[in-house]
This record gives sequence, structure tokens and C-alpha cells, in this order.
Amino acid sequence: MYDSDDDDPIVSRRALLQASAGTVGLSAVGSVRADGADGGTEAEVARQFDRDCPDATIEPGMTHCEGTTAEGCADDHPATTELQSAVADSLETQFPDANALIDAGYKPYFDTLESGDDSWSHWLSPEFIGDDEVLTPERPESVLVDNDSWRSIGVMFIATRDGEPVEPPAVYGEDEAAAEERCSPWHAHTGLPGRFAWWFYQQTYEQDYREGDLEFPCRTPCMLHVWTVDHPESVYAHDAPPAEYRDLPPADDPDFDTDAVPGEDELDWDALPDDVVPDQTPGEFTVPDPFGIGF
Repeated sequence: MYDSDDDDPIVSRRALLQASAGTVGLSAVGSVRADGADGGTEAEVARQFDRDCPDATIEPGMTHCEGTTAEGCADDHPATTELQSAVADSLETQFPDANALIDAGYKPYFDTLESGDDSWSHWLSPEFIGDDEVLTPERPESVLVDNDSWRSIGVMFIATRDGEPVEPPAVYGEDEAAAEERCSPWHAHTGLPGRFAWWFYQQTYEQDYREGDLEFPCRTPCMLHVWTVDHPESVYAHDAPPAEYRDLPPADDPDFDTDAVPGEDELDWDALPDDVVPDQTPGEFTVPDPFGIGF
């Protein structure tokens, strides 16, 4: 299946099933959760799911990237305010809402395995993930969108070059500086929801399966959030700000064909045009789909 507008490849369900069947040795986890279902602890279930990833968890989980620290980060530091201002300008002028993101080639991802706040979504740019720039406000690898207003509320920088993970740069502070003087709040996801999201992106939009690369990652590349709406924790906080901090006017009615209305209907797969929706969405992976993972 291909995007009818620009021939961007979108993996078909049949192709992915055929490519993955009998190839990837991940253990089936069914609907086991980390609360001890089936008598297993989180660590035991994680080991059963992926023996090659000792830090992996079934529940959402993340870790600081090597050599990074958030100890020196401050929202009022000149480098932070400069970065946030540049991100806000980029979103306002280039990527203000879901309609603009689709026009710019961004691909939506709505979390399926997360058990928390699902009122915001990640939109990923294959072009910017595949270029050689990192931490560039004008070229954010991912944009974070409020699903109620359909408006962009921040970005998620992803430390990749040519699509491959790289060591992330600090926002400010030299590598040899004391931790309290450095701001490098990059994190990687080690939990199943984040790892699955990255694997889904690679298979669906980068077509890794065509080259026989079906490996399920032990962790994602390093990532860094910058919120352009007020956040009670930090500009760099991982989770989205509470809903009361996102009281935004609805985006304009989109140019694409949809019955959904910003501000009235939640932004999700059903609100998007067919040529943007993958043949198989993340929530449709069930036994005996790839890896026997039942969601």
C-alpha cells in the first residue's frame, strides 16, 4: 500500500505478516501486564518477553541516555528560552496543526499500549529522522499534538542521523562540565509501548522489513521533549502538561476529507483521510499477528 499523494510507502498487513512469520524470535506475551497477571512479576514477564534486552519492561519505561543529565536544566536559562522560542516559531509558521503536519509529510502515531493520558499524539517526519541534523527547531523529528484542539503543543527531538541513533548533543553545558551546569535531558524508552512505537514506525514508514530487518529494538533512540505550552514540571518534561494547561482554541477545519471537527471530535485514526492511515494500525496487532503479541 502506498500513500496516493506522494508515493510514500505504507506497509501492508499481508506483507508485514508474511515477512515476520517465523522469523523474529520474540516470545508471545498475550495480554500479560506487569501487575503479576499469570503469576509473574514485571521482571519475570519482561524476561519472558525479550531475553536479549535485560532492561526491557512490559510497562512503559525509560532511562537517561548515556552521558546525559537534566540536573542543570532550568526553564529560565537563556539557552532554554531561546530553544523554546525557536520551537514555538517553527510550530506557528510551519507546523501549527494536524492539517499542516500531513501536508509536510508527518506520519501520525496514536499510542496503543500506554495506560495513561492518551489525549495527545506523536507525529513523525521520515524526512527529518533521516537527515543529518539533530536538535534543529526548524526540522523537528516529531511534533506533539493535542488531540482535542488538533493543535501542535511541542516537539520531540530524536537523536538520529540517516535514521540511525547517534549520541545526542547537550542543550547547554560542555561535556566535561559538572552535572549541575549541563542540560542534556535526553531519554530512551525501554518499555514495550515506546519500543513497539519505534518498531512500528520503522516497519511501516521506513520499510525496514523489505531488507529483512525485523529486529525488535531493546530501546529507542534518544529523545527530548520541548513543550511550547505552559508545563507545571518543566519545558523538558516527558509527559504532556495536564489538560488545563492545554485550553487551546480549535484548529481551523482541515483541508482533508473528514467528518470530524477540531475541538468537537478527538483526533484519532478515524478522523484522518484513508491515505494517511496505515493498512494496519497499531491497535490491530493481535494474535497471531507479528510476534504473537496480543494487545
